[in-house]
Amino acid sequence: MIFVYTNKITERLRYICHFIFGEQLGMEFSIIDDFYFCTQYKGAILNYSLEDFEKDVFVIRPIGLLSETNIRAKQLEIYEQNGYKAFFKTDSASDLGFDLLSAAFYLLSRYEEYLPHEKDMYGRFAHEQSLAFKNDFLHLPLINIWLDDFAQQLNKKFPELTFRRPSFKYLPTYDIDMAWSYKHKGLIRNIGGYISHPNSARIKVLLGMEKDPFDCYAFLDELHEQKNLSPIYFFLMAEKKGKYDKNISPHKSAMKKLINAHAMKYPVGIHPSWKSNENAAVLKKEKNILDNIAGKPVKLSRQHYIKFNLPDTYEKLLQAGIEKDYSMGYGSINGFRASVASPFYWYNLKKEEYTSLIIYPFCFMDANAHFEQKQNTNHSLKELMHYYEMCKKVNGLFITIFHNYMLGSEKEFEGWSELYQKFTVQIRQ
Repeated sequence: MIFVYTNKITERLRYICHFIFGEQLGMEFSIIDDFYFCTQYKGAILNYSLEDFEKDVFVIRPIGLLSETNIRAKQLEIYEQNGYKAFFKTDSASDLGFDLLSAAFYLLSRYEEYLPHEKDMYGRFAHEQSLAFKNDFLHLPLINIWLDDFAQQLNKKFPELTFRRPSFKYLPTYDIDMAWSYKHKGLIRNIGGYISHPNSARIKVLLGMEKDPFDCYAFLDELHEQKNLSPIYFFLMAEKKGKYDKNISPHKSAMKKLINAHAMKYPVGIHPSWKSNENAAVLKKEKNILDNIAGKPVKLSRQHYIKFNLPDTYEKLLQAGIEKDYSMGYGSINGFRASVASPFYWYNLKKEEYTSLIIYPFCFMDANAHFEQKQNTNHSLKELMHYYEMCKKVNGLFITIFHNYMLGSEKEFEGWSELYQKFTVQIRQ
């Protein structure tokens, strides 16, 4: 048990303490503003204030962020200590040297994404604008690294404290944007496709002579069984074809059969269409369609093209009945968007509200490696292994995104299914 002493108990402080002490360190804690009680208490105390105790307590000096209720630009100076980068540096009286609680809150809440910023070509928060990218720690689960050091420092001062830390886990996830390359698209789409890109493969697939190049479902089923993996599939449910929504209609029997077959074996989630991003009614309709096909309420989501804006997108997800979202990452580069390899509750900065939506961050997506970072499969495998090793080192949750079209037999993505097999062989949970 540890008491966190503060002059002012706020919603921001409650949120970050629950994440650090409850979810990550697995210990009992209580936030208290009774100075006299703390002077008499014989156990572990974290002094999160500018006051001084005559007794031995663990000190973290607050920089004021968690007492505020506004959103404004901060002067952030990045420096190095104990082998890692940090910010919100405090005075020498602090046992940790920086305001860990405020720094972790700043990154988890995605504070910088509420500030004025440039968007990329898809209307998303551009990764080049992020603190992590600018200061070269996007490739690190920095919050987890901070918490490892914090736990060690706490134990030195209070040896009686015990922690129940999360254990490492690998979670494979798949986005099914285009279930098939040629099959089940209808005569008009196939004729148009053949005219624009003539090839014999389309004819052979439609005649049943070859397997559709995007059909890797049996391959994945076998891999999951062999490696004892428990994946999640996200299905794009757009009813109308658009520039960014090119899936098979969810009303087609083949698509229904595919979704239902996966829903019987694995958790499935919605991959909200591009159009739904701006229209809550479309999102709810798409979710209802998926609910009916899956035969159960769907509570998981991941944004198509990783397109989301805070707080609007997450508010729409909550209103639609989504409980867990897997969009926290970039659709333009691999890395830790929120600088963490652990799930966390979403804090709505605009409303100063601790919400029930749980965010599951990913750090590697095949499309980023191939299309955005222009890597070959050898380089991509090395990058994939880096993220695996980093998450394993901090006992984090390692989430990857792969697409069925990259794991099939399409010539453009040659070597990716082999890469994925090589990777899963090395996974140890």
